[in-house]
Amino acid sequence: MDVLGKTYLTKQASLLMKFARTTSDSELSAKLISKAADLKAQADPMPDKDQGPQPPDVSPDGLPGT
Repeated sequence: MDVLGKTYLTKQASLLMKFARTTSDSELSAKLISKAADLKAQADPMPDKDQGPQPPDVSPDGLPGT
């Protein structure tokens, strides 16, 4: 199962809000805003950046071989 990242979800929510502001269809705007809120709710508990494992040749302080 692929998990979407916080950055992707936040960008998608932002785009939906942008589209919601540009449409004159109030029903569509409400649906877009609702979906944006759902995406934002999914993104909020995620860490701000990738917390995946580091390659074995990278030290935590960023200096090679330490």
